[in-house]
Amino acid sequence: MKPNQEINNRETELTSKKEKRSFHINIHIVLLCIIVLIAGFSAYRLYKWNKGVPSDYDPNYQTTDFDVEAMDNIIPLAPDKLEGHEDDGVTTILCLGDDPFSLDQGEGGLAEQIAAKTGATVYNGSFTGTTMAAQFESYNDGYILDAFSFSYVAQSLASGDFDLMKTAASYSYDEAFPRTTAMLEGIDMNTVDILCIMYDGSDYINKRPCDDPNDPEAIITYTGALRSGVRAIQEAYPHIRIVVMSHTFCHTINEEGNFENGDRVDLGNGTLSHYLQKELDATSDCGVSFIDNFYGSVNEDNYLDYMTDYIHFNDAGRELLADRFVQCIFPDLVSDGADE
Repeated sequence: MKPNQEINNRETELTSKKEKRSFHINIHIVLLCIIVLIAGFSAYRLYKWNKGVPSDYDPNYQTTDFDVEAMDNIIPLAPDKLEGHEDDGVTTILCLGDDPFSLDQGEGGLAEQIAAKTGATVYNGSFTGTTMAAQFESYNDGYILDAFSFSYVAQSLASGDFDLMKTAASYSYDEAFPRTTAMLEGIDMNTVDILCIMYDGSDYINKRPCDDPNDPEAIITYTGALRSGVRAIQEAYPHIRIVVMSHTFCHTINEEGNFENGDRVDLGNGTLSHYLQKELDATSDCGVSFIDNFYGSVNEDNYLDYMTDYIHFNDAGRELLADRFVQCIFPDLVSDGADE
């Protein structure tokens, strides 16, 4: 090999090594930069996380709003149910139930307040001290209140036969029983547009079974009596829109005479919220409207403002219930009032 050529080859080899060494150095720098960037980004995220975000929580803020959503289920009457029915142009409501309707009737009464707020003709067909469910599977003369439980009243309205109710009423010490029975017998059900049903927590307190999975329409159960009665009315008078207003919060009284929270004490058939859920299920089965008063009206947080004792309502409580009925069933009246 010639000397010049050998020198050129060595120079080329040295140049190649330098380029390789330079290339390795550049890769190291790039990797170092990436590591620095990752570390910097992580440090920034950690700083932001530790700093947090400003909170708008005010520990001194107070509200009367109940933060549990009501389980209302409002179902309009299907148009085909009105086929063949002649509208008389007057909105007529029939109220059935127990103490919320039957006690303290007058200007502050629940039925009376519904009438005042809606302008409807309202009939009060309630009976004090009764329950949704019957006590016995078959009527027993020794317990006349069964004749005024919901399923029996509904069957009388559907059939037009009030003999059992009239006989039982004649033995009652409550003078309102025969009077209310006569009023119900005299109603022309073809003129009734809405049936409003409300019982308080008496079924829970009286330990009526909530339901019977083997007999969904058993009248000795809370939801069975509801299904049985509602379906009897639906079959006889399909044009009537049925609205069930649930019980509210209440207490039960233990053996020592002390109040106990009805939503924490199971008397053998579930707590109040269990009865509520089963009642909602029954109304859904029957395709009728359900207004949740347990979460939407008188609840554990506000009952002192609306109740006189462990279960009964004052005038403000009945007004609250009437307002809920109007808001759910006559929303146009509420919006018109707001506009005015």
